[in-house]
Amino acid sequence: MTSNYPLPPNSPRRPRGSAPYGAGYGPGVGPGYGPGYGAPPPQRRGGGRLAPPASQYALTAKQKRASGFRFAFGFLAVIWGVFIVNEVFFLGALKAFGVHPLDANTLLLIFTSPLLHANVSHIISNSIPGAIFCFLIGYSGARVFWEVTGIVTVIAGLGTWVFGGIGTNHIGASGLIYGWLAYLVVRGFFNRSAQQIALGVILGFFYSGLIWGVLPGTEGVSWQGHLFGAIGGIVAGMAITSDDPPELRERRARRQTGRGPRYA
Repeated sequence: MTSNYPLPPNSPRRPRGSAPYGAGYGPGVGPGYGPGYGAPPPQRRGGGRLAPPASQYALTAKQKRASGFRFAFGFLAVIWGVFIVNEVFFLGALKAFGVHPLDANTLLLIFTSPLLHANVSHIISNSIPGAIFCFLIGYSGARVFWEVTGIVTVIAGLGTWVFGGIGTNHIGASGLIYGWLAYLVVRGFFNRSAQQIALGVILGFFYSGLIWGVLPGTEGVSWQGHLFGAIGGIVAGMAITSDDPPELRERRARRQTGRGPRYA
């Protein structure tokens, strides 16, 4: 059996000028313990979920608006740039790079299908809501935007690939749009933020008509992409903490700290 106990105050092993173990505090040292004993072990931020960056809440409102506009205009530039290049230089041939359900050779095309659109009316219908949702998510920071977009893209793409129907080709950013909207509607309930809940209620009211897009029945519409995009948005709202308000982060940190270190 081994045991630890304080060294005598004048022990030669004690660094000169240091306080005896068991008395006072040192840098990062708790009461009653020597260096390496009193400091609590590193805590995982976010209670096991994806933790928010500390710098996020240092952004000013102007910086947040700039971030939101950057993602909104970036989204428009990408989808319209791809559409123009496809129509002018490839005569629409890039539309083949959509999701082809249950075709293993095209599984990775779940990452290219959101960038492609069938015609002008298709891309216009996705441009305005997509830009609005990009701004609202990008307002919370780049990390939030990419985490949400990544989760939605994978879940929407895989769901469409499995259930989309053999012999079909699914293209368009509407799966992303449904995912972004679903995330914005539900995130406040998981983040316990009254402002985010209010925003979600407003968006849910104005875009309530989109609910019909997740149901089958309209020829040529990928309801599978809409449905699994919305599921991806809900999962993102549950999983990430990079958009948590400071109050929730502080409460979570206090709960983690309150557990205290354990010693053998």
